[in-house]
Amino acid sequence: RTCSTTTTMVSREKIFALAKGFRGRAKNCMRIARQRVEKGLQYAYRDRRQKKRDMRSLWIQRINAGARLHGIKYGQLMHGLKQDNVDVNRMMLAELAVNEPKSFQALVERVKHMRGEEPPQKTSLEDAQGQA
Repeated sequence: RTCSTTTTMVSREKIFALAKGFRGRAKNCMRIARQRVEKGLQYAYRDRRQKKRDMRSLWIQRINAGARLHGIKYGQLMHGLKQDNVDVNRMMLAELAVNEPKSFQALVERVKHMRGEEPPQKTSLEDAQGQA
């Protein structure tokens, strides 16, 4: 008869390596470790997809907050950008809303102008060029 110790140990070491950092017997008892590792891998698979949903939701919240500061709703802003063929995704819009408020304001003003709400205001750069 042949000995299967090597293959058994390899599979056990694989499970225990994945169970490293778990609490209680889940890190050193084979049966419990296998169950916890399988469940952990299921959670990891599920949450890789959930993370994408969570990030999109966060971006939408940030864009909405930035848009409402300038007196327009999220849906109106996105609809206006789509109609104006401004192809900026939500991740970039959220980044602009948080880190580049002037650039975000320019997009909002563009949408407002297109909707006929208010005329676009001249920037100080345009004023300087007009006077020169």
